Amino acid sequence: MLVWALVAAGGALGAMSRYAVDRAVSGMLGPTVLGTFAANVSGSFLLGLVLAAASERTGLSEEARIFAAVGFLGSYTTFSTLTVASVLLVGEGDWMRAMANIVGSVVVGVAAALAGILLGRFIF
Repeated sequence: MLVWALVAAGGALGAMSRYAVDRAVSGMLGPTVLGTFAANVSGSFLLGLVLAAASERTGLSEEARIFAAVGFLGSYTTFSTLTVASVLLVGEGDWMRAMANIVGSVVVGVAAALAGILLGRFIF
């Protein structure tokens, strides 16, 4: 039962954090997909960092990993918003931004995850 509570608590905090990042970016730049991009890339980096910490000798508990990786970061990052935003851009005829959103999110997200893992291995 504790695991479910950790996932739920982390998920609630992750969803609120994602919304805050999206609102902050939209507040600065106007309506854009870059808020989702920022959350997904930063979440990929943080997940790499958390998983590297969990696999190294940090003593990170299974409960802490579940809270952070499954709950918080699972909710903080959002594939569904990425795909819907891209479909809406295509619907507006903006194929170039839709493709940049998809390819950029995947490429930069993978690079961020790798950077998080490498940094985590270096630190921990």
